[in-house]
Amino acid sequence: MRHIGKVVAYLILAVNSFFAGMLLLTAYSPHIHPAVHPVESCLGLTFPIFLLINLCFMIFWLIVRYKYALLPLLAFVFCYPQIRTYLPVNFTTKTVPEGSIKILSYNIMGFGNLKKENGKNAILEYIRESDADIVCLQEYHTSTVASNRFIKEKEVQNELKAYPYRHVQPVGQGGTNQIAIYSRFPILSARKLGYKSNYNGSAIYELKVNEDTITLINNHLESNKLTLEDKEVYEDILKDPNTHNVKTGMRQLVGKLAEASAIRSFQADSIATAIAASKHPYIIVCGDFNDTPISYTHRKIAENLNDAFTESGRGLGISYNQNKFYFRIDNILISDNMKAYNCTVDRSIKDSDHYPIWCYVKIKK
Repeated sequence: MRHIGKVVAYLILAVNSFFAGMLLLTAYSPHIHPAVHPVESCLGLTFPIFLLINLCFMIFWLIVRYKYALLPLLAFVFCYPQIRTYLPVNFTTKTVPEGSIKILSYNIMGFGNLKKENGKNAILEYIRESDADIVCLQEYHTSTVASNRFIKEKEVQNELKAYPYRHVQPVGQGGTNQIAIYSRFPILSARKLGYKSNYNGSAIYELKVNEDTITLINNHLESNKLTLEDKEVYEDILKDPNTHNVKTGMRQLVGKLAEASAIRSFQADSIATAIAASKHPYIIVCGDFNDTPISYTHRKIAENLNDAFTESGRGLGISYNQNKFYFRIDNILISDNMKAYNCTVDRSIKDSDHYPIWCYVKIKK
């Protein structure tokens, strides 16, 4: 019986070795260029699954045969940077240093599809009351319809009159989508980044913040273009991953994700080039990346920057709130010469399919 017990333990250890290897593979999948291997580059989506499986193995080994717990523990050590990026643990700073500025990034879904209730728009009210110094918005749309039921540009300007500097940039082919910036600091220049996309895009600004000039890039990267049917398939996978229809739909779903990932990779390359070409040492990059923290897109853009949420946030920071896609896809990144405080994905408002993300930033002197 003792011999049989050893054989079973070795078999379980072999299974654990496979899952530890998968954890490492998913953790370092952001180094796979999506244009070359689009499907494999999406492995980062499964990183939390293999992280959880290995955690279960480690608990199991600590109870059954503690020395074998070294295997999942070593996997965690080699994946520590990715674990910290995905699930940071930081304490809240009670007193933010004087001179810090508040950055807010928010995919507003056209101000919640332009709707007003009792004459007010919840998203516009949230932005006004946020007291942010710089507001970066994605999917910025206002109504041109002569109806008091929908929010109009003039209403936005009136409500956000605390921001004397603003710029709205059409992106995508035909300018059907827009991104915008509202700032308490002068906008010295603004231009669209020159990568191709049917609907998405980025804009780069120079802001005069007190005595310093900051380069800021506001982004809405390639959407995954998942249909309602695709999202239903995803929800079915979570409920019962073994049905034939789900397996068929899964192939289609992965194909769409891989295609969008490949397009985003070139957009990320363009943004990284713009960051490297910045004339100013202070850099902020924010917006809807439409990709997770364990992805080529995030790794490439954040190559020489720090993730404000990793540095000063805590938890998963899930920023997309629809269809059980539990991922942080909205980001604020800053250069090494700046420090982030209390980065927060604010779940208090659900009028868009994204939660806003904000943080305080102070230039190091």
